[in-house]
Amino acid sequence: MFDCHTHVQFAAFEKDWKEVIDRSLAAGVSIINVGTQRDTSARAVEIANFYEKDVYAAIGLHPVHTAKSYHDENELGGGAAAKSFTSREEEFDYDFYLNLARDPKVVAIGECGLDYYRATNDESFTKVRIKQKDVFLQHVRIAQEVGKALMIHCRPSFAKATEGKPGKSTDDAYEDLLAIIHNSNFILPRVLHFYVGSAAMTKKFLQAGFNFEFGGVITFPPKAGKCPDYDEQIKMIPLDRLLTETDAPYVSPEPHRGKRNEPAYITEVVKKLAEIKGVSYDEMARITTENAERIFGIKK
Repeated sequence: MFDCHTHVQFAAFEKDWKEVIDRSLAAGVSIINVGTQRDTSARAVEIANFYEKDVYAAIGLHPVHTAKSYHDENELGGGAAAKSFTSREEEFDYDFYLNLARDPKVVAIGECGLDYYRATNDESFTKVRIKQKDVFLQHVRIAQEVGKALMIHCRPSFAKATEGKPGKSTDDAYEDLLAIIHNSNFILPRVLHFYVGSAAMTKKFLQAGFNFEFGGVITFPPKAGKCPDYDEQIKMIPLDRLLTETDAPYVSPEPHRGKRNEPAYITEVVKKLAEIKGVSYDEMARITTENAERIFGIKK
């Protein structure tokens, strides 16, 4: 199996990261540790090189860290720079990330993209969107330069409930993302992490050649107005476009919900995907692993 998006370099695993990874490898789970800013990206590469095989890295600047935002203690990845953060704002250093991207154990560029979830539509947020788009384009340039896949975080805004109608997710960030990719003529693999788009958006991304990662949230009972019908979205997506992730330490699948997530729990995601797609557990494990190796250019 393959956990294509995890964060075992985060502070949530500071005391036992090696035990967590070794437990995952013993269960047959390969992993990609995904960076979200300078420190966690560098640490992801360091950990990947600690292992001879089956542990890889993705490097990038998460869109929420391009401006002042909430402070997530689980995310601080070690080192003086991370521990001294009072906000998560970071100016994108192209040469720094390009240098990391050239490491052979780096298999993707990101977590990068657009995040409109916490913002409002005022003038200050317009500036935030412009900056996020600019930083995302710089990730696209790096991916093109080193010939590696994009690991994309894209979270649309959420329309609040009005006049008794439930709130619902929009597709605004996804539409902007698709336009950026189209205009950049980017033809390397594109992976949508934690995908929550509408059925109409899914069709557009399929036509544009995107791949889709799903994690523990697909094991949760549906929640009206808060997320798409994951079963229906997954049924639309061909088997060769599906990837599995945990996003650990976040979003633990059932029956581990409420606990710290870890890559070994990917078994529950594989089980649910197999159920939805009507194939065996072993077949889904094989397919999603082969997809990961192909999409991220991993040679065994």
